[in-house]
Order: sequence, then C-alpha cells, then structure tokens
Amino acid sequence: MSAIPNVLAGRYASDSMKAIWSAEGRIVLEREFWIAVMKAQKDLGLDIPQEAIDAYERVKGQVDVESINARERVTRHDVKARIEEFCDLAGHEHIHKGMTSRDLTENVEQLQIWRSMHIIRDKAVAVLDRMAKCANGWRDMVFAARTHNVAAQATTMGKRVAMFGEEIVHWAWAWVSMMERYRVRGLKGAVGTQLDQLSLFGKNPDTVRELEERICAHLGIASKWMNVGQVYPRSLDFEIISGLVGLASGPSSFCKTWRLMVGHELCTEGFAKGQTGSSAMPHKMNPRSCERVNGFHAILKGHLTMIGGIIGDQWNEGDVSCSVVRRCVLPDAFLAADGLFETFITVLDQMGMYEPVVRTELNRYLPFLMTTTIMMAAVKRGVGRETAHEVIKEHAVAVSNDLRNGLISTNDLLDRLGADGRLKLTREEIQEIYDANAGDTGMAAQQVDAFAAMVQELATRFPEGVGYVPGAIL
Repeated sequence: MSAIPNVLAGRYASDSMKAIWSAEGRIVLEREFWIAVMKAQKDLGLDIPQEAIDAYERVKGQVDVESINARERVTRHDVKARIEEFCDLAGHEHIHKGMTSRDLTENVEQLQIWRSMHIIRDKAVAVLDRMAKCANGWRDMVFAARTHNVAAQATTMGKRVAMFGEEIVHWAWAWVSMMERYRVRGLKGAVGTQLDQLSLFGKNPDTVRELEERICAHLGIASKWMNVGQVYPRSLDFEIISGLVGLASGPSSFCKTWRLMVGHELCTEGFAKGQTGSSAMPHKMNPRSCERVNGFHAILKGHLTMIGGIIGDQWNEGDVSCSVVRRCVLPDAFLAADGLFETFITVLDQMGMYEPVVRTELNRYLPFLMTTTIMMAAVKRGVGRETAHEVIKEHAVAVSNDLRNGLISTNDLLDRLGADGRLKLTREEIQEIYDANAGDTGMAAQQVDAFAAMVQELATRFPEGVGYVPGAIL
C-alpha cells in the first residue's frame, strides 16, 4: 500500500518549511546534534576517536527511513532504532553518551521550531510590506464601510487594509518577543539532574556546564531552561501555537472580508490565465485562495485546542502522553501557517479593485453614509440628539425600503430630510452639508500613514522578509 501523504506538506507548504519537518530532515538534524555532542565531549576530555567522529560525519546524510522503521518495529523505541541505524552506518558506538532520549528529541524539535519561527517571521514581514504598499496605493479611494455587513459610513480602501494589517503588526512584534525569550531544554539527562554527564566528566560541574553551552551554541538558541525534568514545559509549545494563531488572524479576517467584497463585485483576488473557477459553471471566478486562508486558520485553531490539552498535565519529571499530540501539532501547525502565508502573499500580489463598481456603490449609499454628519448639524441647531436620530431613521428606513421595492429609482433621502421641519435644516442647508462633507473619511488617510510607519519599523529590523517571493500555489 502506498504511503498516505501529508496534505499540508504535499500541497501547501514551501520547500524550506518541508525540509525542516520532513522525516529525512529531522533525522539529519538529530545526527548533526549527536555529532556536535561528540565533538564537544571530545574537546572536553572524553575519549572519542577522531576517526569515529569522521565516520559519523561521512554517513550522516545516508537516511533510510524504512530501515529505521523496521528497527523500531523490533525495539518499540524510536530513538533506540535511530541510534542503532546510525552506529551501524558509521561502524562505531560513540553517540548518545550520557544522554537520554529527550536530550536528543526535545532539543532537535526545538531546533525545528526555532528555524520555522524565522521563516514565519520573515513571511509576516513580507505580508506587511505588501499590505503597506496596498494601503498607500488605495489611501484615498473612498468607499462604503460596512458594519454588520451593512453600509455604515465612508472610509477608504487603504484604511480597510491598514485595519487588518495593524493586527498583524501587533502579532509580528509578539512573535519577535517570543523568539527573544525562547529557551532550549539543553542536556539535562534522564530526570533533569545531568547526572550521567557528571559521571562521564568526573563529577566536574564546570565541564558539564561548558558542554551544555557548546550544545546551545550548536542549536543557535542563546537561552536555556535550568530546572526542567525529563521534558521542557509544554506551555512553551502552547505559546508558540498561540502565536501562530494570532499571526494568522489578521490575514484570515482580511480574506473573509475580501470574499464578501468579491461577492459584491468590488474587487478580485486575481484570476490567472487558464484558471477555472467551477467545473460546472464556466463564468465562476471564485475567491478560492482567500477561502483557503480561512481554512488554514481553522486548522491552526484546531491545533491550538490540541496543544492546550497537554499543558499543565505533566506527571512528575515527565511521561510520553504528550508525544502523539506533539508529533501531530508541531509540524502540521507550522506547515499550515506556512501554507497560509504562501497563499496570502500570492493574494496580495494578484488582487485588485474594480473602481467603477466602488463608485457606483458609494453613490448609491452616500446619502445614508452622511446621516451622522447631518444629525450633528441638527444638534448644533438645538434639536435634541434623540429627536434628530429618530427623524433621520424614519426617513432613511423609508427610502431604503422604497429603493428595495422598486418604488423609487434614486436615493431621495436629502429631499425628505429637507422637507421635515423637525430637523431645523432647510433643503439648501442639507445640500451644503452634503457637498462639503461627501466622501469625508475622517482620519483615514493619517491612519494609513501611521500603519505604513509601523510596517517600516519592522521591515527595517528584518529586511530579509521584504523581498520574499512565494512559490507557485495550487
């Protein structure tokens, strides 16, 4: 029977993220870790022949997953199987001295997480750089904002982009903070006391500390836990997955809104030459990529629920009840987040606005969008605020119903308000208010500028993400 594919890896994630989490990639990372431990142990006085280290180096890339799996079916222990495989390939038995399985697996998993965090950080910056450009380009494009999906007041398209973008800025900085605080387990031994390394090095704690520092340097993670048992706290995994959910929230909200806008024919997410929207309906140009982003966010929230089940659940110094959950959550959450960003960047690169449709919608709704401004003018004339609200509501609802029922073809709200003496405003005065304030979008333009400045701060600090180009998505 053929292997069942990982859909997230095979269909959506980038090559760089797949390389980190592939079975072959993980085994190579583990072997590099073992070699790093051997080299450090040798340098610190342990009797390990250089030819043995060289032999392990020569064969570290010879990965036969099926052979390892066959060994595991006998040992019922994944690390023992990988130890045997690597030693047989090298012809020596010098790896894993003074180590427990978690010294290997926990540190390598954290290395995978650490490298994945860099990829996600840079893609978040790539997203924000593009969103800032879009926001600037549409800074002054007036259109009808919606609350409860109903026309509300005028805003600009740039402001709408910035609205969702600022949430991503918040979580990008939170992500950076998590990276700055991220701590690796280190070489702690069977129950966290480093007993076996102490035994190897004549009970010299300074040597053991130096060994651990060298291993942390190999991993590239500066901070380490000091008082773990067999496992590091799973609340750290929860924080990382929570961060992925947070980072993906802005893109997901944006894409849901974009889908609604596509339905009103205000915009497009792009439609490539040769693309098909529906196998049944030839005219369809569906926002499938935006829908995919929403689906990825749902997957991430599901992983957050799963990882939440293993935090605060540690037995004594550790157990393996968390193992199956982490084997699923850690790779798949990063693969899903990576696929989300690959898709979302593609949307940002290809999307566009249909400005004539935007103007048509705006003109249809503009008298409604001006009602709060007219209400404020009536209040300044001495009309009670609630009275003004009720009068305007009465006429606005009537006009809206008449338009929907085909009783009128144009919006005559201004005429009806001007004829109602309760507002203490003449028709001419209402027209002057309308002409002076039509398309007024408040502080929208300045808010877009503020968003662009926020993005620039991130882009200056992490320029690697600015020029990122995603792979072709399916």
